[in-house]
Amino acid sequence: MDRSRAVGSGRAGRLPGRFWALWTATLINRAGSFVILFLAFYLTGQRHFSPSAAGLVVGLYGAGGAVGVTVGGYLTDRWGRRPTALTALGSASVLMLLLGLATAPPLIAVAAAALGLAAESARPPLGAMIADIVPDADRMRAFSVWYWAVNLGFSASAILAGFAAQAGYLLLFALDAATTAAAAVLIAVKVPETRPAVPADATEQRGSLRTALSDRVFLGFVVCNLLIALIMLQHMSMLPIAMRADGLSSRTFGLVIAVNGILIVAGQFAVTRLLRDRRPTRVIAGSAVVIGLGFGLTAFAHTPIWYAATVVVWTLGEMLNAPSNSALLASLSPVSMRGRYQGLYSLSWQLASFAAPVLGGFVQQEAGGTALWLGCLALGLVAGGWNLLAGPARDRRIADLKPESAPVTPPAPAVATEPAEEKLVRI
Repeated sequence: MDRSRAVGSGRAGRLPGRFWALWTATLINRAGSFVILFLAFYLTGQRHFSPSAAGLVVGLYGAGGAVGVTVGGYLTDRWGRRPTALTALGSASVLMLLLGLATAPPLIAVAAAALGLAAESARPPLGAMIADIVPDADRMRAFSVWYWAVNLGFSASAILAGFAAQAGYLLLFALDAATTAAAAVLIAVKVPETRPAVPADATEQRGSLRTALSDRVFLGFVVCNLLIALIMLQHMSMLPIAMRADGLSSRTFGLVIAVNGILIVAGQFAVTRLLRDRRPTRVIAGSAVVIGLGFGLTAFAHTPIWYAATVVVWTLGEMLNAPSNSALLASLSPVSMRGRYQGLYSLSWQLASFAAPVLGGFVQQEAGGTALWLGCLALGLVAGGWNLLAGPARDRRIADLKPESAPVTPPAPAVATEPAEEKLVRI
Protein backbone atom coordinates (compact mmCIF):
# COMPACT_ATOMS: atom_id res chain seq x y z
CA MET A 1 0.00 0.00 0.00
CA ASP A 2 1.27 3.50 -0.78
CA ARG A 3 1.71 4.86 2.73
CA SER A 4 2.33 8.44 1.59
CA ARG A 5 -1.27 8.43 0.25
CA ALA A 6 -2.83 6.26 2.92
CA VAL A 7 -1.86 8.46 5.85
CA GLY A 8 -2.41 11.75 4.12
CA SER A 9 -5.37 13.99 3.95
CA GLY A 10 -5.51 13.90 0.19
CA ARG A 11 -4.72 17.58 -0.14
CA ALA A 12 -0.92 17.49 -0.10
CA GLY A 13 1.84 15.74 -1.97
CA ARG A 14 3.80 12.63 -1.18
CA LEU A 15 6.08 12.64 1.82
CA PRO A 16 9.72 12.32 0.69
CA GLY A 17 11.61 9.03 0.81
CA ARG A 18 14.17 10.46 3.25
CA PHE A 19 11.34 11.17 5.66
CA TRP A 20 10.30 7.52 5.51
CA ALA A 21 13.87 6.46 6.25
CA LEU A 22 13.78 8.57 9.41
CA TRP A 23 10.34 7.12 10.17
CA THR A 24 11.70 3.58 9.93
CA ALA A 25 14.72 4.35 12.08
CA THR A 26 12.45 5.86 14.73
CA LEU A 27 10.18 2.84 14.76
CA ILE A 28 13.15 0.50 15.22
CA ASN A 29 14.60 2.63 17.99
CA ARG A 30 11.31 3.08 19.84
CA ALA A 31 10.40 -0.60 19.59
CA GLY A 32 13.49 -1.25 21.69
CA SER A 33 13.21 1.68 24.08
CA PHE A 34 12.93 -0.51 27.17
CA VAL A 35 15.40 1.07 29.55
CA ILE A 36 13.91 4.46 30.40
CA LEU A 37 10.36 3.11 30.47
CA PHE A 38 11.30 0.47 33.07
CA LEU A 39 14.16 2.27 34.81
CA ALA A 40 12.12 3.13 37.93
CA PHE A 41 10.93 -0.49 38.20
CA TYR A 42 14.50 -1.74 37.70
CA LEU A 43 15.97 0.55 40.34
CA THR A 44 13.36 -0.13 43.03
CA GLY A 45 12.96 -3.86 42.32
CA GLN A 46 16.39 -5.06 41.15
CA ARG A 47 18.70 -2.54 42.82
CA HIS A 48 16.50 -1.88 45.88
CA PHE A 49 16.53 1.92 45.58
CA SER A 50 13.98 3.91 47.59
CA PRO A 51 11.28 5.77 45.58
CA SER A 52 13.02 9.11 46.13
CA ALA A 53 16.46 7.69 45.18
CA ALA A 54 14.99 6.06 42.06
CA GLY A 55 13.34 9.35 41.18
CA LEU A 56 16.69 11.10 41.57
CA VAL A 57 18.44 8.69 39.18
CA VAL A 58 15.66 9.02 36.59
CA GLY A 59 15.99 12.76 37.10
CA LEU A 60 19.74 12.58 36.42
CA TYR A 61 18.93 11.04 33.05
CA GLY A 62 16.83 14.14 32.41
CA ALA A 63 19.60 16.45 33.62
CA GLY A 64 22.03 14.81 31.22
CA GLY A 65 19.43 15.13 28.51
CA ALA A 66 19.11 18.86 29.21
CA VAL A 67 22.80 19.27 28.41
CA GLY A 68 22.45 16.89 25.46
CA VAL A 69 19.66 18.72 23.66
CA THR A 70 21.45 22.06 24.11
CA VAL A 71 24.70 20.74 22.71
CA GLY A 72 22.86 18.71 20.08
CA GLY A 73 20.92 21.77 18.92
CA TYR A 74 24.11 23.80 18.53
CA LEU A 75 25.93 21.01 16.67
CA THR A 76 22.89 20.43 14.43
CA ASP A 77 23.25 23.94 12.97
CA ARG A 78 27.05 24.16 13.06
CA TRP A 79 28.29 20.62 12.38
CA GLY A 80 25.29 19.20 10.54
CA ARG A 81 22.12 17.21 11.16
CA ARG A 82 23.43 13.82 10.07
CA PRO A 83 26.78 13.66 11.93
CA THR A 84 25.14 14.93 15.12
CA ALA A 85 22.39 12.30 14.98
CA LEU A 86 24.79 9.45 14.22
CA THR A 87 27.21 10.41 16.99
CA ALA A 88 24.36 10.70 19.50
CA LEU A 89 22.76 7.35 18.65
CA GLY A 90 26.06 5.48 18.51
CA SER A 91 27.18 6.81 21.90
CA ALA A 92 23.79 6.04 23.44
CA SER A 93 24.02 2.42 22.31
CA VAL A 94 27.31 1.90 24.18
CA LEU A 95 26.16 3.76 27.31
CA MET A 96 22.98 1.68 27.44
CA LEU A 97 25.07 -1.45 28.01
CA LEU A 98 27.25 0.28 30.59
CA LEU A 99 24.19 1.31 32.60
CA GLY A 100 22.89 -2.27 32.55
CA LEU A 101 26.22 -3.62 33.81
CA ALA A 102 26.68 -1.00 36.57
CA THR A 103 25.96 -2.18 40.13
CA ALA A 104 27.27 0.56 42.45
CA PRO A 105 24.73 3.37 43.04
CA PRO A 106 27.19 6.21 42.18
CA LEU A 107 28.14 4.46 38.93
CA ILE A 108 24.47 3.91 38.06
CA ALA A 109 23.81 7.61 38.63
CA VAL A 110 26.74 8.70 36.43
CA ALA A 111 25.82 6.23 33.68
CA ALA A 112 22.19 7.41 33.69
CA ALA A 113 23.27 11.05 33.32
CA ALA A 114 25.71 10.20 30.50
CA LEU A 115 23.07 8.13 28.71
CA GLY A 116 20.62 11.02 28.94
CA LEU A 117 23.18 13.36 27.39
CA ALA A 118 23.92 11.03 24.47
CA ALA A 119 20.40 9.77 23.74
CA GLU A 120 18.62 13.11 23.96
CA SER A 121 21.16 14.98 21.85
CA ALA A 122 19.65 13.08 18.91
CA ARG A 123 16.33 14.92 19.25
CA PRO A 124 17.32 18.28 17.68
CA PRO A 125 18.93 16.86 14.52
CA LEU A 126 16.05 14.44 13.89
CA GLY A 127 13.43 17.16 14.36
CA ALA A 128 15.41 19.55 12.15
CA MET A 129 15.76 16.88 9.45
CA ILE A 130 11.99 16.47 9.21
CA ALA A 131 11.47 20.25 9.09
CA ASP A 132 14.15 20.47 6.36
CA ILE A 133 12.72 17.65 4.25
CA VAL A 134 8.97 18.31 4.50
CA PRO A 135 7.33 21.50 3.12
CA ASP A 136 5.33 23.66 5.52
CA ALA A 137 1.94 22.56 4.13
CA ASP A 138 2.71 18.89 4.85
CA ARG A 139 4.32 19.21 8.27
CA MET A 140 1.26 18.54 10.42
CA ARG A 141 0.69 15.34 8.45
CA ALA A 142 4.37 14.38 8.55
CA PHE A 143 4.72 14.92 12.28
CA SER A 144 1.51 12.96 12.86
CA VAL A 145 2.88 10.02 10.86
CA TRP A 146 6.20 10.29 12.69
CA TYR A 147 4.42 10.46 16.05
CA TRP A 148 2.38 7.41 15.05
CA ALA A 149 5.58 5.43 14.50
CA VAL A 150 6.97 6.59 17.84
CA ASN A 151 3.91 5.20 19.57
CA LEU A 152 3.69 2.02 17.52
CA GLY A 153 7.21 1.29 18.70
CA PHE A 154 6.39 2.42 22.23
CA SER A 155 3.38 0.14 22.56
CA ALA A 156 5.40 -2.83 21.28
CA SER A 157 8.22 -1.93 23.64
CA ALA A 158 5.95 -1.66 26.68
CA ILE A 159 4.39 -5.08 26.09
CA LEU A 160 7.58 -6.91 25.15
CA ALA A 161 9.66 -5.37 27.92
CA GLY A 162 7.15 -6.32 30.60
CA PHE A 163 7.61 -9.98 29.65
CA ALA A 164 11.33 -9.78 28.86
CA ALA A 165 12.02 -8.29 32.30
CA GLN A 166 10.95 -11.62 33.78
CA ALA A 167 14.02 -13.17 32.11
CA GLY A 168 16.35 -10.51 33.54
CA TYR A 169 16.74 -6.77 33.21
CA LEU A 170 20.13 -7.03 31.50
CA LEU A 171 18.33 -8.37 28.43
CA LEU A 172 16.34 -5.11 28.26
CA PHE A 173 19.53 -3.04 28.24
CA ALA A 174 21.09 -5.23 25.54
CA LEU A 175 18.04 -5.09 23.27
CA ASP A 176 17.74 -1.33 23.71
CA ALA A 177 21.41 -0.89 22.77
CA ALA A 178 20.97 -3.09 19.67
CA THR A 179 17.93 -1.23 18.34
CA THR A 180 19.58 2.15 18.95
CA ALA A 181 22.60 1.02 16.94
CA ALA A 182 20.35 -0.32 14.17
CA ALA A 183 18.59 3.05 13.90
CA ALA A 184 21.95 4.78 13.51
CA VAL A 185 23.01 2.38 10.75
CA LEU A 186 19.78 2.96 8.81
CA ILE A 187 20.18 6.75 8.95
CA ALA A 188 23.83 6.44 7.89
CA VAL A 189 22.83 4.39 4.84
CA LYS A 190 19.59 6.10 3.76
CA VAL A 191 19.64 9.76 4.85
CA PRO A 192 22.18 12.25 3.48
CA GLU A 193 22.73 15.65 5.11
CA THR A 194 19.53 17.75 4.96
CA ARG A 195 20.75 21.11 6.23
CA PRO A 196 19.37 23.79 3.86
CA ALA A 197 21.65 26.12 1.93
CA VAL A 198 21.00 29.49 3.60
CA PRO A 199 22.08 32.66 1.72
CA ALA A 200 25.30 34.05 3.15
CA ASP A 201 23.72 37.44 3.89
CA ALA A 202 20.72 35.99 5.76
CA THR A 203 20.18 37.73 9.11
CA GLU A 204 19.68 34.51 11.03
CA GLN A 205 22.93 33.11 9.63
CA ARG A 206 24.65 35.24 12.29
CA GLY A 207 22.23 34.08 14.96
CA SER A 208 23.33 32.28 18.09
CA LEU A 209 21.76 30.55 21.04
CA ARG A 210 21.49 34.01 22.61
CA THR A 211 19.28 35.07 19.70
CA ALA A 212 16.91 32.19 20.37
CA LEU A 213 16.91 32.96 24.11
CA SER A 214 15.84 36.55 23.36
CA ASP A 215 12.78 35.36 21.40
CA ARG A 216 10.17 35.88 24.13
CA VAL A 217 7.29 34.44 22.09
CA PHE A 218 9.19 31.22 21.53
CA LEU A 219 10.39 31.04 25.15
CA GLY A 220 6.78 31.37 26.31
CA PHE A 221 5.91 28.41 24.12
CA VAL A 222 8.80 26.43 25.65
CA VAL A 223 7.73 27.23 29.22
CA CYS A 224 4.13 26.18 28.46
CA ASN A 225 5.45 22.89 27.14
CA LEU A 226 7.56 22.48 30.28
CA LEU A 227 4.40 22.59 32.41
CA ILE A 228 2.72 19.94 30.26
CA ALA A 229 5.87 17.80 30.26
CA LEU A 230 6.01 17.89 34.08
CA ILE A 231 2.62 16.20 34.07
CA MET A 232 3.22 13.78 31.21
CA LEU A 233 6.50 12.39 32.49
CA GLN A 234 4.93 11.17 35.71
CA HIS A 235 4.02 8.07 33.70
CA MET A 236 7.71 7.13 33.62
CA SER A 237 8.50 7.74 37.28
CA MET A 238 5.64 8.02 39.76
CA LEU A 239 3.05 5.94 37.88
CA PRO A 240 5.08 2.69 38.02
CA ILE A 241 5.91 3.37 41.66
CA ALA A 242 2.20 3.95 42.46
CA MET A 243 1.25 0.71 40.72
CA ARG A 244 3.98 -1.17 42.54
CA ALA A 245 2.65 0.20 45.84
CA ASP A 246 -0.76 -1.25 44.90
CA GLY A 247 0.87 -4.68 44.53
CA LEU A 248 0.90 -4.70 40.72
CA SER A 249 3.76 -6.29 38.77
CA SER A 250 6.07 -4.87 36.10
CA ARG A 251 4.22 -6.99 33.54
CA THR A 252 0.91 -5.39 34.56
CA PHE A 253 2.50 -1.96 34.29
CA GLY A 254 3.74 -2.82 30.79
CA LEU A 255 0.26 -3.89 29.68
CA VAL A 256 -1.40 -0.82 31.20
CA ILE A 257 1.05 1.67 29.74
CA ALA A 258 0.82 -0.08 26.35
CA VAL A 259 -2.77 1.22 26.19
CA ASN A 260 -1.20 4.61 25.49
CA GLY A 261 0.63 3.47 22.38
CA ILE A 262 -2.20 1.26 21.13
CA LEU A 263 -4.72 4.12 21.29
CA ILE A 264 -2.38 6.44 19.43
CA VAL A 265 -1.63 3.87 16.75
CA ALA A 266 -5.35 3.19 16.28
CA GLY A 267 -6.65 6.75 16.38
CA GLN A 268 -3.94 9.31 15.63
CA PHE A 269 -4.71 9.73 11.93
CA ALA A 270 -8.40 10.33 12.61
CA VAL A 271 -7.47 12.95 15.21
CA THR A 272 -5.06 14.59 12.77
CA ARG A 273 -7.81 14.94 10.15
CA LEU A 274 -10.01 16.64 12.75
CA LEU A 275 -7.20 19.04 13.65
CA ARG A 276 -6.25 19.90 10.07
CA ASP A 277 -7.90 23.34 10.05
CA ARG A 278 -7.60 24.11 13.78
CA ARG A 279 -5.24 26.66 15.26
CA PRO A 280 -2.41 24.73 17.00
CA THR A 281 -2.36 27.02 20.04
CA ARG A 282 -6.01 26.33 20.86
CA VAL A 283 -5.54 22.61 20.34
CA ILE A 284 -2.52 22.62 22.67
CA ALA A 285 -4.53 24.52 25.31
CA GLY A 286 -7.31 21.93 25.24
CA SER A 287 -4.82 19.08 25.30
CA ALA A 288 -3.20 20.43 28.48
CA VAL A 289 -6.51 20.32 30.32
CA VAL A 290 -7.27 16.77 29.15
CA ILE A 291 -3.78 15.56 30.10
CA GLY A 292 -4.11 17.14 33.54
CA LEU A 293 -7.52 15.51 34.02
CA GLY A 294 -6.19 12.07 33.09
CA PHE A 295 -3.35 12.22 35.58
CA GLY A 296 -5.63 13.78 38.20
CA LEU A 297 -7.89 10.74 38.01
CA THR A 298 -4.93 8.55 38.94
CA ALA A 299 -5.53 9.68 42.54
CA PHE A 300 -8.50 7.27 42.60
CA ALA A 301 -6.86 4.33 40.75
CA HIS A 302 -5.92 1.09 42.54
CA THR A 303 -6.71 -1.68 40.01
CA PRO A 304 -5.31 -2.42 36.54
CA ILE A 305 -8.62 -1.51 34.86
CA TRP A 306 -8.85 1.83 36.64
CA TYR A 307 -5.21 2.66 35.88
CA ALA A 308 -5.85 1.79 32.22
CA ALA A 309 -8.88 4.12 32.20
CA THR A 310 -6.73 7.05 33.37
CA VAL A 311 -4.21 6.23 30.64
CA VAL A 312 -7.02 6.44 28.06
CA VAL A 313 -7.92 9.97 29.21
CA TRP A 314 -4.43 11.46 29.20
CA THR A 315 -3.58 9.66 25.97
CA LEU A 316 -6.40 11.55 24.23
CA GLY A 317 -4.78 14.77 25.40
CA GLU A 318 -1.40 13.59 24.17
CA MET A 319 -2.86 12.77 20.75
CA LEU A 320 -4.08 16.36 20.49
CA ASN A 321 -0.85 17.83 21.79
CA ALA A 322 2.04 16.11 20.02
CA PRO A 323 1.48 16.88 16.30
CA SER A 324 0.18 20.38 17.04
CA ASN A 325 3.23 21.12 19.20
CA SER A 326 5.65 19.86 16.54
CA ALA A 327 4.00 21.82 13.74
CA LEU A 328 3.92 25.01 15.84
CA LEU A 329 7.57 24.53 16.79
CA ALA A 330 8.58 24.31 13.11
CA SER A 331 6.53 27.42 12.27
CA LEU A 332 8.10 29.47 15.09
CA SER A 333 11.69 28.52 14.13
CA PRO A 334 13.85 30.55 11.68
CA VAL A 335 15.20 28.27 8.95
CA SER A 336 18.90 28.68 9.74
CA MET A 337 18.38 28.22 13.49
CA ARG A 338 16.15 25.16 13.46
CA GLY A 339 18.66 23.08 15.37
CA ARG A 340 18.96 25.56 18.22
CA TYR A 341 15.21 26.13 18.40
CA GLN A 342 14.65 22.36 18.38
CA GLY A 343 17.27 22.09 21.10
CA LEU A 344 15.60 24.70 23.32
CA TYR A 345 12.22 23.05 22.86
CA SER A 346 13.71 19.64 23.68
CA LEU A 347 15.35 21.26 26.71
CA SER A 348 11.89 21.75 28.21
CA TRP A 349 11.36 17.98 28.05
CA GLN A 350 14.76 17.30 29.56
CA LEU A 351 14.25 19.76 32.40
CA ALA A 352 10.95 18.01 33.03
CA SER A 353 12.71 14.64 32.84
CA PHE A 354 14.80 15.78 35.80
CA ALA A 355 12.20 17.81 37.69
CA ALA A 356 9.18 15.49 37.21
CA PRO A 357 10.57 12.44 39.03
CA VAL A 358 12.37 14.50 41.68
CA LEU A 359 9.35 16.69 42.46
CA GLY A 360 6.96 13.80 42.01
CA GLY A 361 8.94 11.61 44.40
CA PHE A 362 9.13 14.42 46.97
CA VAL A 363 5.41 15.22 46.81
CA GLN A 364 4.45 11.54 46.91
CA GLN A 365 6.68 10.89 49.90
CA GLU A 366 5.76 14.01 51.88
CA ALA A 367 2.12 14.66 50.95
CA GLY A 368 0.91 11.39 49.42
CA GLY A 369 -0.27 10.21 46.03
CA THR A 370 -3.55 12.14 46.08
CA ALA A 371 -1.75 15.48 46.37
CA LEU A 372 0.62 14.50 43.54
CA TRP A 373 -2.09 13.53 41.06
CA LEU A 374 -4.46 16.41 41.88
CA GLY A 375 -1.47 18.74 41.56
CA CYS A 376 -1.06 17.43 38.00
CA LEU A 377 -4.66 18.44 37.27
CA ALA A 378 -4.04 21.96 38.58
CA LEU A 379 -0.89 22.29 36.48
CA GLY A 380 -2.82 21.22 33.37
CA LEU A 381 -5.39 23.97 33.93
CA VAL A 382 -2.63 26.58 34.29
CA ALA A 383 -0.91 25.40 31.08
CA GLY A 384 -4.19 25.45 29.17
CA GLY A 385 -4.97 29.03 30.15
CA TRP A 386 -1.44 30.21 29.36
CA ASN A 387 -1.55 28.73 25.87
CA LEU A 388 -4.84 30.47 25.08
CA LEU A 389 -3.48 33.85 26.19
CA ALA A 390 -0.31 33.40 24.11
CA GLY A 391 -2.14 32.63 20.85
CA PRO A 392 -2.23 36.12 19.23
CA ALA A 393 1.49 36.76 19.80
CA ARG A 394 2.37 33.40 18.28
CA ASP A 395 0.23 34.10 15.21
CA ARG A 396 2.07 37.39 14.66
CA ARG A 397 5.44 35.67 15.03
CA ILE A 398 4.51 33.02 12.45
CA ALA A 399 3.35 35.71 10.02
CA ASP A 400 6.69 37.52 10.39
CA LEU A 401 8.62 34.32 9.58
CA LYS A 402 6.38 33.24 6.68
CA PRO A 403 8.57 34.58 3.81
CA GLU A 404 11.45 32.37 4.96
CA SER A 405 9.43 29.36 6.03
CA ALA A 406 9.82 27.39 2.79
CA PRO A 407 12.92 25.21 3.04
CA VAL A 408 15.81 26.10 0.78
CA THR A 409 16.91 22.71 -0.49
CA PRO A 410 20.31 22.34 -2.14
CA PRO A 411 20.61 20.16 -5.22
CA ALA A 412 20.31 16.54 -4.08
CA PRO A 413 23.33 14.34 -4.74
CA ALA A 414 22.79 11.36 -6.96
CA VAL A 415 22.90 8.93 -4.07
CA ALA A 416 19.94 10.68 -2.41
CA THR A 417 17.61 10.00 -5.34
CA GLU A 418 15.06 7.39 -4.33
CA PRO A 419 12.29 5.69 -6.27
CA ALA A 420 8.88 7.24 -5.55
CA GLU A 421 7.48 3.93 -4.40
CA GLU A 422 10.22 3.33 -1.83
CA LYS A 423 8.77 3.79 1.65
CA LEU A 424 10.54 3.02 4.90
CA VAL A 425 9.40 3.19 8.53
CA ARG A 426 10.88 5.49 11.18
CA ILE A 427 12.21 6.15 14.79
